[in-house]
Amino acid sequence: MTPILFYGVPSGCSFGSIVALEWLGQPYRLSRIEMPEVVTSEAFRRINPVGETPALATDAGAIVTESMAIMNWIGARGIDSALGFAQGTPEFNRLNQMLAYLNTTFFNAFVPLWHLYEHASDDTTKAVLREFGRVKVEKAHAQLNAMLGDRRWLLGDRRTVADAYFAGIARWTDYHGVVNRADYPNLDRLYRQLQEDPAVRFAHGIEAQAEVKSAGGFAGHVELEQAWAETLAARQQRLAA
Repeated sequence: MTPILFYGVPSGCSFGSIVALEWLGQPYRLSRIEMPEVVTSEAFRRINPVGETPALATDAGAIVTESMAIMNWIGARGIDSALGFAQGTPEFNRLNQMLAYLNTTFFNAFVPLWHLYEHASDDTTKAVLREFGRVKVEKAHAQLNAMLGDRRWLLGDRRTVADAYFAGIARWTDYHGVVNRADYPNLDRLYRQLQEDPAVRFAHGIEAQAEVKSAGGFAGHVELEQAWAETLAARQQRLAA
């Protein structure tokens, strides 16, 4: 079957997986998962028991969860275009290192702010969470700004799946408003450059449910129940082969 990416709205980090799939240029479909209602439902937990997006149903009916794993899945299929690199090479190690930093440090810096957004609390708790988040976000921005330096992309002269993942997380800076990205000129340059990319514009349009044209391999949306049925059928076909 054609792979299906389950992406979360609003403002899910799965945005980056859409960008990466567009860059890959191979056929894929999307299944829109509303958060928190649908993502925590029993129907979606058949896809991912953790109840989080993104998740990817592969052409063989296997389920891949967690952004880092999905980015590596996409990267392995985009080696010819340098979106990813062969495992065991120095380039792969650098890419994996950057994905891990984005996943564990840059993403994690926003966790207190998302908790503040998603859960009711008193004014004191809100103030503590916001200040804790601000400090973490400032530190992560300063670190990544220094790591990027004057390179055009996170790893050098060519974009990789790491840049796609960054595009999905970096927009949270504007969403939460605790730091000014302009204070980190290298990150600001990369972010602005990404906003002009057709794949990033497409992903924004997909989230907004606007009429947008794919520059990659987008083959349409599929409802959750249909996606699950196709996934099971692909598994059965694989086992019968």
